[in-house]
Amino acid sequence: MQSDQRLRIDTPEQIPLELSLAGIGSRFLAVAVDTVLQAALSVAGVLAFMVGPGIAGLPALFRQVGPALGILFLFCVYWGYFAFFEILWSGRTPGKRIAGIRVIKDSGQPINAYEAIGRNVLRVIDFLPFMYGLGVVVMMLNRQSRRIGDFVAGTVVVYDTATDDRLPDWRAAPRDASQSPSMARVSVEELRLIETYLQRRFDLDPLVGDAMAEQIARRIAAKTGVGREPDQSVDQYLESVAVRVRDVARFR
Repeated sequence: MQSDQRLRIDTPEQIPLELSLAGIGSRFLAVAVDTVLQAALSVAGVLAFMVGPGIAGLPALFRQVGPALGILFLFCVYWGYFAFFEILWSGRTPGKRIAGIRVIKDSGQPINAYEAIGRNVLRVIDFLPFMYGLGVVVMMLNRQSRRIGDFVAGTVVVYDTATDDRLPDWRAAPRDASQSPSMARVSVEELRLIETYLQRRFDLDPLVGDAMAEQIARRIAAKTGVGREPDQSVDQYLESVAVRVRDVARFR
């Protein structure tokens, strides 16, 4: 279900970053899973707050406030489910995790609470007239498969290949700690670029990824005077740079 569409991001360092945009199929799978979970939570809330108190013979006061609490719970599940998980899991809901996709800003940065809430408040409009009919039409009419909520919040949905087991260990000691001070010249934006590449490298087309890594490595080597060692690949060099920059402690 992977889409051939890509999001090209021009970083401040003038090195393009390309991410694979999630297609309608993957997003439909994600929302289907989330809808089932929403329904399950809603049923559980009704049983706990509206039906349960009467069956359990709880005090009259709880039986009186139970329906009000149940309505409040249903409201929170309907309006807050997607935003809650996207804030908690950096742009992912349970359905998105299963589908292997996530929400990011159209600048390539992680979304914050404002974007998560903004894009999901408009979900009710995307749902019209039923089953996200309007949202699907809007997604089909733009190259980035964005629904109305995405346009308003400035977000896109991309594929999020699991790479946790292949990410560098930022706590590892640099190969040559004596060279770490020179890494103080690396800016916050450059460190962010390196880490974004390392986290997304397995999602990139191999030719695009290799060219991007070489560009970043040349830039860092020219700025710091620390080049690749003979036995280092480009990725290993960038991992080492990230460790050394973190070791400087300016970015902890």
